[in-house]
Parts: sequence; structure tokens; C-alpha cells
Amino acid sequence: MTVIAVLLTFASGASDVASFTRLGDVFTSVMTGNMTIFGLSLARGSVSLASHTAVAVAGYVTGVATGTRVMWHHAARNGGPGGGVPGGGVPGGGVPGGEWPPHITLSLLIEMVLFAAVTAGWEFTGSRPTGATQFVILVLAACSMGIQSAAVNQMGLGNVSTTYLTGTLTGLVSAIARPDKKPAGRRRLGVLLGLMAGALLAGVFLATVPAVVPLLPLLAVAAVVTLGSGRFRPTLASKPTRRTFPTFQSFYPKRR
Repeated sequence: MTVIAVLLTFASGASDVASFTRLGDVFTSVMTGNMTIFGLSLARGSVSLASHTAVAVAGYVTGVATGTRVMWHHAARNGGPGGGVPGGGVPGGGVPGGEWPPHITLSLLIEMVLFAAVTAGWEFTGSRPTGATQFVILVLAACSMGIQSAAVNQMGLGNVSTTYLTGTLTGLVSAIARPDKKPAGRRRLGVLLGLMAGALLAGVFLATVPAVVPLLPLLAVAAVVTLGSGRFRPTLASKPTRRTFPTFQSFYPKRR
């Protein structure tokens, strides 16, 4: 699960660099940053910046809502609200019994489709989208990040997120500074390094091969789907046992 969290955070870092540099100076995952930029745009009277931040936030909200609906739809199919969903249907419950829930795979597959559309639009515009195409690519990328956030809330990663990481950094520093030397946890450090690695690699490719940039989050999410679906398969213990009934032979054993 730590590797999965790092890969998803890598995708967030790469997506944010692409959006901030080529999609209107806004983020696709850091919505608090976008809200701050929106306030700045109002102070400056910048219609362009305000519209980009509004589109990014709207796309992210749509993604979170979509991911949440996917979760509850599958919960209803598995015995009502909470059935078959980690933690009884409450986001953040975790992967139960070593089983990777199908709704997480479905959510991440939807995210992959959106990133594939982002990649297609990016390539179509020569890695420099403008006008209406820029807004379309931005809303698709932000929506994919929203879906990812909704899916991560259901993975049971504790207080670790893959899109908003200020709390993760706070938790890491607090754990290190505690007098009782409580372990800080590799996951917190890993996702922070994953974020920087995604941003770094996206920045390098923007300066050299910009066409490759949108492929970074797409490949990272594909790796998560492959790893999760392959590693956390249903175990024999999690499968329903078949009920057996006594037979005639059990009461009257066969004579030799």
C-alpha cells in the first residue's frame, strides 16, 4: 500500500506541474492553492486566471463526486450502504482481508481513461494547449485527480493523502519532533518524495520532451491498477464457504 500511495502521489506531482506550466497557472490536485489563486485573480481583476481556477475546482469536485458515487453504487450491490466497502462503506476503511475491492479498480480505470484523453489533447495541440482546448484538458485532468482522491479515501492509508499533502508533512515533522520518538512512518516520507519525483521528472521532460509529460501520471495510475489487482487478490478465507448437509451415508456408514 505504501508503494501504491507513492505512485499515486507521483502522478499528482507530474499532473500539477503540467497544469501549472501549460494549463493556465493552476493546479489539478491542490485545491487550496487554487482557491488562493482565485482570490489573487479577483484582486488583480484577471478574468483568465479566475476562469482557470474555477474550471479546475469544478473539475476536481466533479471527480470526487463521481468516485464517491461509484463507491456507493458498488456498496448497494453488496448488501446496502457499506456492504462490500472497506470500513463499512465509510471512506478510509482500508483493504479488508487482503482483498482489493472492485470499485477501487473501477475508479482508477476511469481516471486512466481521463488521463488518456488528456494525453490525446496534449499531443493534438503540440504540448501547448490554448483556448477552449486548454480548458477541456484542464477540467479532465482535475476531474481525474478528484476521482483519485475519492479512491484513496477508501484505501485505508490513514492520514496520508496523495493530492493534498500539507497534513502529511505536518504529521511527519510532528512525529520526528515528538520526545517519545514515535516512528514517523515510511509512508509519509515516501509520498512526499513521490510528489517531488513526479514534479521533477515532469519538469525535466517539459524542457526536453514535453510530449511525454502527460504519460507520467497515466503510467503511474496504470501501475497502481496492475499492482493492486494482482497483489491483493481475494483469499480463500474471504470466500464464502459452501454449506454442506448430512447425507444418508453419514448416518449409515458403508459396510466393508
